[in-house]
Amino acid sequence: MSQFDSIRPLYDSEANAAIRKIVDDPMMEAMMGFTFPTDSKEHWKDLMVHTHSLRDFQINFIYPGIQKILEKSSDGLTTGGFDQLEPNTAYLFISNHRDIILDTSLLNAVLYENGLVLTTSAIGDNLIQKPFLHTLSRLNRNFAIKRGLQGRALLESSQMASAYIKKSLLSENRSVWTAQREGRTKDGNDATHRGVLKMLTLSEEGNNPFGYFEKIKVVPISISYEYDPTDVLKMPEWLAKSRDEKYVKGEHEDFVNLLRGIMGTKKRIHLQANGILNQEIKEISALDLTQPDKLSKLAETIDHKIWAGYKLWPSNYIAHDLLYGDEEYVNFYTAEEKNSFETRMNEKVNTSNEFLIKSFLAMYANPVNNQKNALKSSIS
Repeated sequence: MSQFDSIRPLYDSEANAAIRKIVDDPMMEAMMGFTFPTDSKEHWKDLMVHTHSLRDFQINFIYPGIQKILEKSSDGLTTGGFDQLEPNTAYLFISNHRDIILDTSLLNAVLYENGLVLTTSAIGDNLIQKPFLHTLSRLNRNFAIKRGLQGRALLESSQMASAYIKKSLLSENRSVWTAQREGRTKDGNDATHRGVLKMLTLSEEGNNPFGYFEKIKVVPISISYEYDPTDVLKMPEWLAKSRDEKYVKGEHEDFVNLLRGIMGTKKRIHLQANGILNQEIKEISALDLTQPDKLSKLAETIDHKIWAGYKLWPSNYIAHDLLYGDEEYVNFYTAEEKNSFETRMNEKVNTSNEFLIKSFLAMYANPVNNQKNALKSSIS
């Protein structure tokens, strides 16, 4: 047994048997019926049972599914910066995190279209408890991050994840995607958690764990949705926090979020690759700082790259002006766009609850403030 068997994706040699195990599952039939609405069930099943690699499964079934999702629930996807990346090269993509499935799926679609190495992608094991979803995630080259651990078990799990990521990048030339923090950003205030960066260094031997980042190619990614399809689903958690209560997820909450993220309205979407942090990492490495301070410096650098590369939509500018009661960004949207945003908000949010209204607006406005801060720091 491999040390990574409890978290790794499937090997190509295991792909066909796994496909045959789930090809008749009602969830697979629903997914493929959506992806290939004009094809007979027999046709796509025949193609699927003759698939023998993860790449073929991703390109022939997952990629068309993503295209159909974009067609049905968005006004299109734009990208920037990916032409600066090299083929046959492994990158560690660290991104802000808005959607459980789409963030990494859209990134892989863009990598495929640009002839770049696809990723193995982190996913919380809480999201893949159902046997079908567990098998599907492994076919889609996800590796599991174990959630809800403490103490020694958490350390051992983090060490395994770190070793798997290092092996992928440096031994297998396989790109890796990870979010900048555990879980999705709920308030639009994207921030890299130092603990994520520390986890990445756990497999580095010697007395300079930060040196690991000089061996790999780190690329911050900004993902921006004009409308967050799960915005309204975040309100119960906001309310709990406002009352200083611990928020407890419902039994099927993650699955509801997953489905809403896929099919909910997004309008326009943009993915921006914000360059390779080679020079920045060298400069941080040369500083006379402790390891934790170097990680903090790198987290700050990643934040500023993600903030600066974030595509701000009319929804962001409208929310900012509504939240602060001014017209600072009135030239960045039309009266029709503002009316559409307010109508959507009033339909989704209890307008008698001022806290919920402000939380909803802040979720869209925070990227504006963050980008302003990023641009200020680059000037200074």
